[in-house]
Amino acid sequence: MIEIAAHPRAFPHNGLTKGEVALVLIDMQRDFLEPDGYLAAMGYDLGGVRAALQPARRLLAAARGAGLCIIHTRQGYRPDLAEMPAHKLARVQSGQSAIGKPGPLGRFLIRGEPGFQIIADLAPAPGEFVIDKAANSAFWGTDLAAILAARGIRALILAGVTTDVCVHCTLREANDRGFECLLAQDACGSGDAEAHRAALHMVTVEDGVFGALADVDAIVAALDRMDRALAKPVPALPKAATPTPPSEPMDNLGDWSI
Repeated sequence: MIEIAAHPRAFPHNGLTKGEVALVLIDMQRDFLEPDGYLAAMGYDLGGVRAALQPARRLLAAARGAGLCIIHTRQGYRPDLAEMPAHKLARVQSGQSAIGKPGPLGRFLIRGEPGFQIIADLAPAPGEFVIDKAANSAFWGTDLAAILAARGIRALILAGVTTDVCVHCTLREANDRGFECLLAQDACGSGDAEAHRAALHMVTVEDGVFGALADVDAIVAALDRMDRALAKPVPALPKAATPTPPSEPMDNLGDWSI
């Protein structure tokens, strides 16, 4: 049985199976990762989120190589902000939030704007799913649960930004929905270093109440072992010998007279 070395326990509990594990890459968008985007405009240090880029690239490449189901999410709103709750809209209108404000990448976190797009290095490949959401959890108001159910997915590897908000909200709801969860701790990041550390710690409390943590190195190594195991030819079963019917002498064919 192939498992990913993780803390506080190996993942998944009954071994890696290609058709039952999905990678969910959360909100790896220009607005969160580039200097001209929303997160920088809100005054956060991009070092914490950009540190996740290289590990996330390795993780995505390994998941593709292993044939996992891959899902990308994008956080954003309608141009008229019609789906935004009143209390959040009040923060926008008071200037406390930059959502919807014009910036170098278009209006911040607005669907269709350049900043809303996933960064080029992690751009979805043909056949990979993209979930657009207006809430922190990728399950709320989307068809994510239906997609996972239709494909028989039972376990999720999660990565992305920010660790303490959208990644954590998605992980927690996935856990409540019965998915076994693994957080790729070096492939996620936050603009707040303390919040990032606290979010990682909360995954492991109560012996992993929300899931488990692993480094990308451990995940890639396990996916590689799974891929190699699937590539091994299955030994052919020996062919059963075909019985040869007994031959009779031509002079002992019975009485053929009519």
